[in-house]
Amino acid sequence: MSLPPLVEPAPELTVDEVRRYSRHLIIPDVGMDGQKRLKNSKVLFVGAGGLGSPGLMYMAAAGVGTLGIVEFDEVDESNLQRQVIHSQSDIGRPKAESARDTIKGINPYVNVVLHEERLESDNVKDIFSQYDLIVDGTDNFATRYLVNDACVLLNKPYVWGSIYRFDGQASVFWSEHGPCYRCLYPEPPPPGMVPSCAEGGVLGVLCASIGSIQANEAIKLLAGIGEPLVGRLMIYDALEMQYRQVKVRKDPNCAICGDNPTVTELIDYEAFCGVVSEEAQAAAADSTITPKQLKEWIDDGESLELIDVREPNEFEIVSIPGARLIPKNEFLMGNALESLPQDKKIVLNCKTGVRSAEVLAVLKSAGFSDAVHVGGGVIGWVNQIEPEKPVY
Repeated sequence: MSLPPLVEPAPELTVDEVRRYSRHLIIPDVGMDGQKRLKNSKVLFVGAGGLGSPGLMYMAAAGVGTLGIVEFDEVDESNLQRQVIHSQSDIGRPKAESARDTIKGINPYVNVVLHEERLESDNVKDIFSQYDLIVDGTDNFATRYLVNDACVLLNKPYVWGSIYRFDGQASVFWSEHGPCYRCLYPEPPPPGMVPSCAEGGVLGVLCASIGSIQANEAIKLLAGIGEPLVGRLMIYDALEMQYRQVKVRKDPNCAICGDNPTVTELIDYEAFCGVVSEEAQAAAADSTITPKQLKEWIDDGESLELIDVREPNEFEIVSIPGARLIPKNEFLMGNALESLPQDKKIVLNCKTGVRSAEVLAVLKSAGFSDAVHVGGGVIGWVNQIEPEKPVY
């Protein structure tokens, strides 16, 4: 569907701005009017990571007048494979400040506003209310539902994107004109069911593909041109080089934008999404050891079986000495239980302790009552025991 422009045009463009945006100005659908609307626009990016990087850079180059950035993280070396707004010299710096400097290098006419804080239920409305459009580049379900619900309650449109390995998705959610994110995904997946990019990886250039689609949709909404992805989900397979679309209809029974909404205010989204299942939390409550405890057990010659529940490619990067690889899914399917020794203490580890807690719950229910897992996982082991080893 075609929608009216989201913002009014600015009074004028300067001579320098006309020169800078001349390739936009000669496009009939954009022209002087569309470029003035971009200049008068205020767009907020939630995240300056993989999706935020290309989105922010292209929106800055396009001449969006004000770009806001919500980001509290720091630049890590592992970010540089895909987060192209940051560089080697930015490692250790706040991502928001690094992104701001890159934006200013691209276009000094852009006003950059930093929100260096974690987006939460008690600040999201105040932040979002300052902007015309929200672009969601987050990588966790709790924040995605928070962004969606805040936008619905404030009646603001937002451009959503998601990436994982070689697959990407993008859409525009605006409850006034179509479905919201909850219409597409009414409930979050069970804890631990969908790996994050930190667990499963992502092809760096996929970020550019989906982030550019997000920027394109944002420009269309602001200038009132073309047909935005409202009511449509764009799905991209980078390996097969295929794009396809799925129609998404507004759900009359949607919990927040339906005919009789049950969600009328912001909630506890960490609890709603459940980073770790209740079973895993219960299992780990008194069965979690530290990397230093594990090192002491190993040095003391304790009879134990150290099981790494990550994926083979992760195991190749770094592992705890003596660990045996049995991926998490083999436990969930029940295939791995018969290979576990009955005369040794089972010690589980993963990257950070989330997946191993889920497997621990499986083992506890199968009768391995003295099984434990390593809090902090292999990352904690490297940080505390073998700092010379790589992390990812």
